[in-house]
Amino acid sequence: MTVLATDSGVVARPPRIGLLDTVRGAALIAMATYHFSWDLEFMGYLTPGTAETGWLKLYARAIATTFLFIAGISMALSSQGGIRWRPFWKRFAMIAGAALLISVATRIAMPGEWIFFGILHCMAAMTLIGVVFVRLPLPVTLVVTVALVAAWIADTFVAPGILRSATFNHPLLWWIGLTDMPPRSNDYVPLFPWAAAYMSGLSLSLIALRTGLPQKLAAIGTGSSLLARAGKHSLAFYLIHQPVLIAIAYGMTFVMPPAKPDLAEIHMRQCNPGWCQGMDPKSCQIYCECTLTEMQDQKLLEPFHTGVVKADDDRVQAIANQCSIKALPPEQQ
Repeated sequence: MTVLATDSGVVARPPRIGLLDTVRGAALIAMATYHFSWDLEFMGYLTPGTAETGWLKLYARAIATTFLFIAGISMALSSQGGIRWRPFWKRFAMIAGAALLISVATRIAMPGEWIFFGILHCMAAMTLIGVVFVRLPLPVTLVVTVALVAAWIADTFVAPGILRSATFNHPLLWWIGLTDMPPRSNDYVPLFPWAAAYMSGLSLSLIALRTGLPQKLAAIGTGSSLLARAGKHSLAFYLIHQPVLIAIAYGMTFVMPPAKPDLAEIHMRQCNPGWCQGMDPKSCQIYCECTLTEMQDQKLLEPFHTGVVKADDDRVQAIANQCSIKALPPEQQ
């Protein structure tokens, strides 16, 4: 591996890349805008499910991918000349501690959808994994990276769910990401497929270090911009921004209260096609109309869509089973 050396023969680390801090800062702003859309939904200004569907869902995934990709780059850059173990463990402790804080806070505030393995948890885990791969021969790291990316493509586009199994449905295995029944959480970022983003950043950065590209990028500057300054303090920004934004959204409810949502419309939109796995469009429509009618008759519609009654409630399960039968073709009923 090519190393950098000063005239005295002491290994020198690549200079800090302001452009990288700027990109990280831009990702922080993007994250804040997405989280504010979630806050507006939580307060009733947006239709339930808005932040988890459509372009906002893709937006959130792009942001998470960017953060993990940059984290992989940072690991490669900071490892040149050898791992500085004290700063490494300090940084890991800060990330892991922040992840634990998020878990405790969300467990108290929203126990039904608490964050047990979100972006910070994934980043902490990948930090421990990355420090291993950064010290292995580059071909090994590249092979693992290509395998992860190929697995993600196969599982997402070629044969969706091909790598997932009920074997991983136990809560203690959710962090791996191979469960065929993803758990409810406000931020679920398991190792699969997200390790692919981190390892891609790590691998590409290791290749770039052999070409002298980091020095060229560092010469561009931009390290003094507001975005770059935010990027240098990304962890603090992450911990502070959401309480501030949700306080703003909450304050808005006193000035301009949100309109009361149409739960029937929300139910039909979330049901079709989200709850119609394996059904044709006609059967799905029958199923959704049936569950809506039954929930209205049993006065479960509002409790269900406000989270008071959960999907695993016996009454909800009975309705789902009953309506699934009604949605079957006549010859199968």
